Amino acid sequence: MIDQIPTAFLFFAAALVLFALPNGKIRAAFLLLVPVLAAYQIWMLEAGVHSQVGFFGFTLDLMRVDKLSRVFALIFAIAAFLSNLYAWHVRDTVQQVAALLYAGSAIGAVFAGDLITLFFYWEGTAIASVFLIWARRTEGAYNTGMRYLVIQIGSGVVLLAGAALVYRETGTIAFEAMTLGSVGTWLIFLSFGVKAAFPLLHNWLQDSYPAATVTGTVILSAFTTKLAIYALARGFAGTEILIYIGAIMTLFPIFFAEIENDLRRVLAYSLNNQLGFMVVGIGIGTEMALNGTAAHAFAHILYKSLLFMSVGAVLYRTGTSKASELGGLYRTMPLTAILCLVGAASISAFPLFSGFVTKSLIIDQTAGAHYQIIWAILVFASAGVLSHSGIKIPFFTFFAHDSGMRPKEAPIHMLLAMGIIAFLCIGIGVYPDPLYALLPYEVEFHPYTAGHVITQLQLLAFALLAFGVLMRTGIHPPEIRAINLDVDWSYRRLFPALLSRISAVVLFVWQSVTRFGHRHKNNIIDRLYHSHGPEGRMAQVWPTGSMVLWIAILLGVTLIVNFMS
Repeated sequence: MIDQIPTAFLFFAAALVLFALPNGKIRAAFLLLVPVLAAYQIWMLEAGVHSQVGFFGFTLDLMRVDKLSRVFALIFAIAAFLSNLYAWHVRDTVQQVAALLYAGSAIGAVFAGDLITLFFYWEGTAIASVFLIWARRTEGAYNTGMRYLVIQIGSGVVLLAGAALVYRETGTIAFEAMTLGSVGTWLIFLSFGVKAAFPLLHNWLQDSYPAATVTGTVILSAFTTKLAIYALARGFAGTEILIYIGAIMTLFPIFFAEIENDLRRVLAYSLNNQLGFMVVGIGIGTEMALNGTAAHAFAHILYKSLLFMSVGAVLYRTGTSKASELGGLYRTMPLTAILCLVGAASISAFPLFSGFVTKSLIIDQTAGAHYQIIWAILVFASAGVLSHSGIKIPFFTFFAHDSGMRPKEAPIHMLLAMGIIAFLCIGIGVYPDPLYALLPYEVEFHPYTAGHVITQLQLLAFALLAFGVLMRTGIHPPEIRAINLDVDWSYRRLFPALLSRISAVVLFVWQSVTRFGHRHKNNIIDRLYHSHGPEGRMAQVWPTGSMVLWIAILLGVTLIVNFMS
């Protein structure tokens, strides 16, 4: 019976029940129970379509289960549990309800078997998630949330337009593999690209995630972009343009992350970088490449959450996440520092950590498909990840100059959530077979070969050496209080400047016309009176015979024109 209930509905029903529960430990415990039940259902579901409904003549597949959807839905349920555990102390109903609706919408979208169902859940993630930004209750968060909402809702509108065109062209709304051969599929591709933070479409990520609450940023990091990765893997696997888009995604965030002072923005850029690896895997499109994408998405949700949690714990205790204001916190927050190092090692793909056994799948397939330049870009980007996330985040937070701060260690529930994730990061890295068994296709890959391990250790050693040299020579960008703009320069500086110029021109024209009118209005009135007044020419009475003659002439002309046409 339970397999006939869409997993998303468990979260939606829980959001309603939440209002009837007292705001305290009972409600917090309930928030942990819901994703556990969802994970159990996801684990027990058999492959196939489990729930269908009619909708205006269409048949909607609410629960299309296969190995690709299962692995993403399972990690989403795990992420929801860990995020709610991390947020145990939160007593804000807005955040609690938003977290449930957001996670439920993301899981519902993963199981969607048609484009209409996908659209509803796609927009559901946008509407629910924005409240995690607004929950900070500042003017800046409100403005950021509005920008985020416009972009996310716009992505859904583009998806709906693409779905309508695809239905007109093919007669089906099934969410299956597509090719970029029509306007409809291009629109769907663009919609997925917005949520996946493609280059030039990415800045909503760096704008919104650091603006959310301490716990809201952790929740945001888990769902939206990985839902887009799933959608691309489902709809556009093997689309070659994704290889080049993904390669660019791995590169450009490195430089912005290096100069960024806000550590949550550094992690947002790093998230963009890691998405690039997954997009490359989707573009290659082989079974092993798609395995690598799914595995890396699974691992990425874990270690990225761990890094956001560690920085969030520091923000929670100190009130800041600016690198220029932090340092030396290992003295009073040693456990948080250790757990942050586990996340740093995982994202840097150190052997025996999760990133090594997942990222290697993608890089290996890139080399096997003979994309030598793309392979070199991914290797360089891997070194960059170590610099801006593997070293910069823990170093400037816990081990750089002594900021003089002596905050308390993170709360127990935060440490517990981070500890579970750290255990999973190490467990997957040491023994990846259980994760490999969840992947869409059979895995024939052994990450711990001498070649893989030695190559990765050489790369890491080079990156560590480069960071040390840059720091010793003073070339590394200093951590200073500044606001760095990239694509958002267009709507923060360029568009306002253009609008200002255009409005100035329009105002000048309007004032000129107005002044001209005022200056000449009396003359114009006199002329009109002379022409149309009681004594004017237009008021003269025409003789009857003259009027009859003109009517006859006009009638004759009309008949001739009609006859000739």
